[in-house]
Amino acid sequence: MKTKTKLTIGVGTLFALIILLAAVSTYSVNSLKDDTNNILTANYNTLEYSRNMLMALDEAHTDKTAFSRFETNLRQQRANVTEMGEWEVTQRIADHFERLRGNPGDSAAYADVRADIAELMRLNMDAIVRKSETARETADSATIWISVTGAGCFLIAFILLVNLPGNIANPIKELTESIKQIAAQRYGERVHFEGHSEFGELARSFNTMAQKLEEYANSKLDKLLMEKKRIDTLIENMHDPVIGIDEHGKVLFANSEAVAVTGLDKQGLVGNTITELAIENDLLRILARKPAGVDDREDTKPIKVFADGKESYFERETIDIDITPTGEREIRRIGSVILLRNITPFKELDSAKTNFIATVSHELKTPISSIKMSLDLLEHQTTGGLNEDQRQLIESIRDDSERLLRITGELVDMSRLESGHIQLNKQPSDPMAILDYTLGAVGNQAVQRGIELVTEVDADLPVIDMDAEKTAWVLTNFMTNAIRYSPDKGRVIIAIRKSGRVVRFSVRDFGQGIEQRYRERIFDRYFQVPGSNKSGTGLGLAISKDFIENQGGRIGVESEPGLGSTFFFELPC
Repeated sequence: MKTKTKLTIGVGTLFALIILLAAVSTYSVNSLKDDTNNILTANYNTLEYSRNMLMALDEAHTDKTAFSRFETNLRQQRANVTEMGEWEVTQRIADHFERLRGNPGDSAAYADVRADIAELMRLNMDAIVRKSETARETADSATIWISVTGAGCFLIAFILLVNLPGNIANPIKELTESIKQIAAQRYGERVHFEGHSEFGELARSFNTMAQKLEEYANSKLDKLLMEKKRIDTLIENMHDPVIGIDEHGKVLFANSEAVAVTGLDKQGLVGNTITELAIENDLLRILARKPAGVDDREDTKPIKVFADGKESYFERETIDIDITPTGEREIRRIGSVILLRNITPFKELDSAKTNFIATVSHELKTPISSIKMSLDLLEHQTTGGLNEDQRQLIESIRDDSERLLRITGELVDMSRLESGHIQLNKQPSDPMAILDYTLGAVGNQAVQRGIELVTEVDADLPVIDMDAEKTAWVLTNFMTNAIRYSPDKGRVIIAIRKSGRVVRFSVRDFGQGIEQRYRERIFDRYFQVPGSNKSGTGLGLAISKDFIENQGGRIGVESEPGLGSTFFFELPC
């Protein structure tokens, strides 16, 4: 039997019992009410009329309206005859009253009327006693019927109370215990319910599910799931933020570090596309700016995030996930993993290093300048003459002091760049003015080495929005290096050409050139090509790179060993 049918029968039975008990009670109460109303209507009213007629007889000698009241009550009594013999007695009262009204002084008629009224009252009193006994019997019968019906309803309701909840709850309890066994990975558990109720269908479905789970647990998928859980645990416990996205940009997973850095909750992050989240989240906007795998200069810059009450720095690394599906040859990209390495401690150490270098460099510039001033005083005629050895020593000291002053100057510039204290002063400037200034700055050095400076400049060069001072510094640094690394009596070519929407400045020498393995590091700080006999700080090209890139330009080098090098930078026009 279906559970719904059981509930319908049980509740319907209770409803029918309630209606039956209400019907029996209503019938019994109505029967008792009818008996009571019969006494009141049939007999009590007659007694009331009789009393009024007696009172009217007693007042007949003094009250002229007494006979009228007597006649009114007699008329009402005639309309209320209900007992055997009551009509004859009422008729006699009427006859005797007519005789009395015709002769008010007839005492015999008066006595006859009173006797007739007394008989009428006796008949109704006997009827009241008889009807009261009937009402009592009706009440006793009603009590018996209501008690029997109530007892039967209670018995049936008690049976339903004992059996119906258990009949429904017991299968649910058994099913719950079986579900607990399945949750404990005991997939051999089965449920057996007899009949064709909903629980029987549920048991069959549950047994089918348990059987499939048992098959699944015995397969390799279970091991794969366990491995996935291990990987999820590993990712969750990584100290760096990790975000996984699919090929459509939907976030598949994110560890707690990623949730903390983005400021979103896990439910709001996982399951949504990174482009939608980027609308209201600055960090995700940076991460979604470039497609996965694009190697761009912006991607190499540290990402600054304000979290946990302080600034933190992260380096982004995007790991593309490419697979070759079974039976296919074409490689498919199924997603990528974004890893943010926390470099805050290294950034703090780098900042401390920069501050230290800036302080030391600044402090060294003063004594070096004092040494140069002392050398100038020694060479002056007023301090006395110098022999040849002394002059050579002073010249050597001057070269070393100038070298130290140049090194400290570069260190100060680098520290200012790293700390952001150097501000660009971009104004419309003429490229030819930059070239003329540079040629004047390095002209003497080229003449001393016998280097020929050759210029190749396009006609009608546009005015460029740039920082003229820092651009000239970069071009001067290129030309100084080219002169330094060129052979004596050699040649250096300085070219300024317009190419599309940029103006390209280039300096070419014909020295020994740079090997391929060193080209990518040539603009790194403190890097010098191994085997070079030229001393320096290794900061000039790094400073040049920062100057040009901060103006929105590009810097680079083209070189082949034995054929020289061409250093160039491009600025938008």
